[in-house]
Amino acid sequence: MNNQSPAAETLPYLSSTVLDRLAISTPDVVDEIERQIIGQRRGEVWCAPKAAVWPGDDRYFMATLGVASVPSVLATKSLVVNPRNAARGLATINSLISLLDAETGLPLALVDGNWVTAKRTAGLSAVAARRMARHDASSVAFIGCGVQARGHLEAFADLFPLREIRAFGRGKSNRDALCEMARSRGLEAIPCDTAREAVEGADMVVTTVTLVPEPEPFLDANWLKPGSFTAITDLALPWLPATMPRFDRIVVDDLEQEKKMPKPMVDAALVAGDLTGLVCGDFAGRQSPGEATAFVFRGMAVGDLAVAALAYVRAQAAGVVN
Repeated sequence: MNNQSPAAETLPYLSSTVLDRLAISTPDVVDEIERQIIGQRRGEVWCAPKAAVWPGDDRYFMATLGVASVPSVLATKSLVVNPRNAARGLATINSLISLLDAETGLPLALVDGNWVTAKRTAGLSAVAARRMARHDASSVAFIGCGVQARGHLEAFADLFPLREIRAFGRGKSNRDALCEMARSRGLEAIPCDTAREAVEGADMVVTTVTLVPEPEPFLDANWLKPGSFTAITDLALPWLPATMPRFDRIVVDDLEQEKKMPKPMVDAALVAGDLTGLVCGDFAGRQSPGEATAFVFRGMAVGDLAVAALAYVRAQAAGVVN
């Protein structure tokens, strides 16, 4: 790593435009997240539980902190969710990641946090899906059609033999954009008028419902087909709690992090383990073709760390940063 402290005015900023040009693939992201998760188990990667603040005015603040040995990087992410941004013509979620040399503490770069968040969220889902979804899954239902849905569509289309998507969301423009993205990849895209229409019969389901304001539960796990896999990125808040026992196997992202949260995402009695245990082979992600499985997650610092560090290393290799 570069041990020279760059002047503040020359500290590199890796924008989404720059990051897109690095052509980091879904397998690249998934492999790196898995590598750093295994490193965490081995004591070579260290992450703090996610920190969050809710001031009570519809804003939401969150931060993550992670340190890797290879590459020697410390990554911190600061994120703000504010639904009032829509009236300003701004994205509802905005974030920034700072990278420091983990040995010296000298600054390395700033990274577009929105790009990293989209890649790491879909990447975490894909890590779980590799082990929990059926390998022949060919259809996916999206409940919520924004940035996170588009990231998941890209990731799942790269990893599974998809033929069809169904899309349900509150915003018609986002739904139509997601369908157009799917069609551009040669997939059939079905806009749906109800969540149930989208979910029933789908091999995989992805829920990315906006958390601010907090949604009323409306998704029924009994709609799911046997053998399905569901990626739940929204703390399971849109799901009817009484129906969650329909899942044969639920994995969360981080059991230790979950213990520190004021409210669990799902009943702990329903949880088979966490993503680290899944990746490290402590238990099976799927035991039979007919199991309905789910990955429910808040987001892990190791995901932000892995993707941001990978982007920095690729930017170095491309000569974008020193």
